[in-house]
Amino acid sequence: MAEKSEKPSIIETRRDQIFPVLGEHDFMRLRRFGQVKTFAPGTFLMKAGEVAQGLSFVLKGHIDVRQGGAVTDGQSIVRHGPGSFLGELAQLSDRPALVDAVAEGEVEAIVVAPRRLRDVLVQEAELGERIMRALILRRVGLLEAGQTGPILIGPFGTSDMLRLENFLTRNGHPHRSLDSGNDSCAQTLLSRFTVQPEHLPIVLCPGGEILRNPTEHELARCLGLVKNLDAERIYDTAIVGSGPAGLAAAVYAASEGLSTIVLDCRSFGGQAGASSRIENYLGFPTGISGLALMARAYNQAQKFGAEVTIPEEARSLDQDQPGEDRFHLKLGTGETVKARSVVIASGARYRRLEIDNLSEFEGTCVHYWASAVETRMCSGQEVVLTGAGNSAGQAVVFLAPKVKKLWMVVRGKSLEATMSQYLVDRIKALPNVEVVVRTEICGLGGSEGVLESVTLKNRDDGETETCPVSHVFSFIGADPNTDWLDGCGVKLDEKGFVITGQDGRHALETCRDGVFAVGDVRCGSVKRVAAAVGEGSTVVSAIHQWLAREKAKLAEAAE
Repeated sequence: MAEKSEKPSIIETRRDQIFPVLGEHDFMRLRRFGQVKTFAPGTFLMKAGEVAQGLSFVLKGHIDVRQGGAVTDGQSIVRHGPGSFLGELAQLSDRPALVDAVAEGEVEAIVVAPRRLRDVLVQEAELGERIMRALILRRVGLLEAGQTGPILIGPFGTSDMLRLENFLTRNGHPHRSLDSGNDSCAQTLLSRFTVQPEHLPIVLCPGGEILRNPTEHELARCLGLVKNLDAERIYDTAIVGSGPAGLAAAVYAASEGLSTIVLDCRSFGGQAGASSRIENYLGFPTGISGLALMARAYNQAQKFGAEVTIPEEARSLDQDQPGEDRFHLKLGTGETVKARSVVIASGARYRRLEIDNLSEFEGTCVHYWASAVETRMCSGQEVVLTGAGNSAGQAVVFLAPKVKKLWMVVRGKSLEATMSQYLVDRIKALPNVEVVVRTEICGLGGSEGVLESVTLKNRDDGETETCPVSHVFSFIGADPNTDWLDGCGVKLDEKGFVITGQDGRHALETCRDGVFAVGDVRCGSVKRVAAAVGEGSTVVSAIHQWLAREKAKLAEAAE
């Protein structure tokens, strides 16, 4: 039997959309947004690790786009000629480039800066649609190829290596991971840079910097994903959390002219971004991965001018301040964000199993989401997954084709009570999945961070069974992420969810004027992506009303 051919790349299947050729009329429209510049032969229009001038729309000459960075052979990716343009999503958000681009001969191009690019996307709808689609697909192509961005080197499967891989993956940032244990290229690089084993994992950034086991914030700072905030700027609204509710609020607020900043301590998308596949979201009959859905929302927010800062953790919300900068958000970096209104969209944090030695295996063998990073570690093995909600069901469907056997551990009597029927039916049809009801995980066995067995207990008769597995996926729900609100005057219910809509206030407004809550963090919310998006969009009208009242008060006080 002939070997099955590899799946064609996105560049092969959607080349016309990734590299559209613009016409003379398109260039006439672009001239009012940018400047015509001439580049001498050999000039770098873009350099990996450095912020580019913007998008370059080629009038004359050719541009060679190459793999860039401190460690690269400069392999050519694509050659842009007249009618095409240079750039990808990094230029939309004014972040460092991921590739090198060099002028072949003299080049003349219309250069559109990031701020003006957003004007193109909004004001020139048809042209903007073609450009935006190309930017997104180019990023997808870079992610698929895995040959650009930072290089991670370390032992596969260790907690710090997984932590960094997941951070970049969930934030849609291209990167390359090399196993220091058996990859010859990795060993050559470690020798070249004289890296000791205790310093692993390391990150080779495109700009040439070497980071030794960095924090997520250190890595983001090196890659240009976060910048120093303007301490004097006062935003119309500050949104804490970039899950479905937070991103929806950002899209609608920014598109309606409100200056908007979004803060998140981990990645965009929240728990929805970790869903392997969402099939019951309106408008996607064939389904879509949570990461892809949330990446679209993330790019959409930036298209309208929202400032998204990740990772940046809100630590506290100060009491009301006088004047326009009524709210001060203190960040983990020591910086402060000033805003006229605040939207709490901080969602929930994963609930942990109540097992004494759980922390010994978290980050290496106990996982709270299922992605390609985790499945690489447990491919062909037997695994245990606990949980019975839709997130658990989506993870089972994603994992089953990649593992030898999956034990699905359910506390309740059946899946039907807590899971959508389409997922229940699909799980029942999977031959290597065994659903064990009225059962819970009561013990983890192993040593030195290596899981060797899982003990299951029947909730009715107390009998136990030990399974020889090395990976557990936990989807047992989440608790509200509201610790940072301690002492700020926002009322919480007995479970820690934010209370809204009391005393005649807007349904999404907290007990503090100008502070709103949306999504999973809100008491009484429906824990669905669509509901979170609905609340995020709805809250913007309430923000407008609040800002109008405050503006009137300030004007009256000034008279």
